[in-house]
Amino acid sequence: MSKAETFLDRSMIALVSRISGRTAVALALILYVGGGLILPLTLGWPTLFLVEANLVGAVLAAAVCIGWLMVRVEAGNRRHLVEWTTDLRLLDPEEFEWLVGEVLRREGWTVRETGSQDSPDGNIDLDLTRHGQRSIVQCKRWTAMVVGVDEIRRFLGTLMREHLPANAGIFVTLSSFTEQARKEAQEAGITLVDSSSLYSHIEKVRHAEPCPECGKPMILDRSKHGWWLRCAAGRCSGKRDLSREPGRAIELLMQSD
Repeated sequence: MSKAETFLDRSMIALVSRISGRTAVALALILYVGGGLILPLTLGWPTLFLVEANLVGAVLAAAVCIGWLMVRVEAGNRRHLVEWTTDLRLLDPEEFEWLVGEVLRREGWTVRETGSQDSPDGNIDLDLTRHGQRSIVQCKRWTAMVVGVDEIRRFLGTLMREHLPANAGIFVTLSSFTEQARKEAQEAGITLVDSSSLYSHIEKVRHAEPCPECGKPMILDRSKHGWWLRCAAGRCSGKRDLSREPGRAIELLMQSD
């Protein structure tokens, strides 16, 4: 994909992610009816140009509608990851970035995913803004490898390149950090989030009912007997049968969509 195509794709995604469904439909109608029919007819374009303009208007209108739907589907997927994922090690690198981004959204940040699994991301997976403040996030879905000081120093270089102070950096991993890496990050001001810290953040932002046994969040699940809530804590047997509460099951499903 060329740089121009990448720019157009990102521009379209940025546009449709900021508008409502009604606005997307209105924009699609303007592009198709206005740009593809009314404008060419008003200007008296010949038939060939009229057909081409109509085709271009239809393609752009479809791109807006499909793009808006794709953004909403991806947003739903991110919410599902936060609500229903209990073992983060099962996530692939892209899903891991989505989950971290959704957690940060719920903590009040405006999040833009910038990482790419197919091309270099410049050590920036998530670009954050809140109250006029910008921060960047590096996500490492490492489970066995410990993050060392070299990774922290590379991230410091990224912050310098972006003209950001060190305390604007957040480094997230599923594993942990070496003592030297923690010391370097602490001296610089980088926020480190390891596996246990990330699970703690997730529990705080989950929209789940507390378990009657241990108080930890419960997640929605389904078996052959119907819908039920089960405790997210692996060793706890707390659960709640929703077979007689179909309305509650539907409400929880709607919250996750």
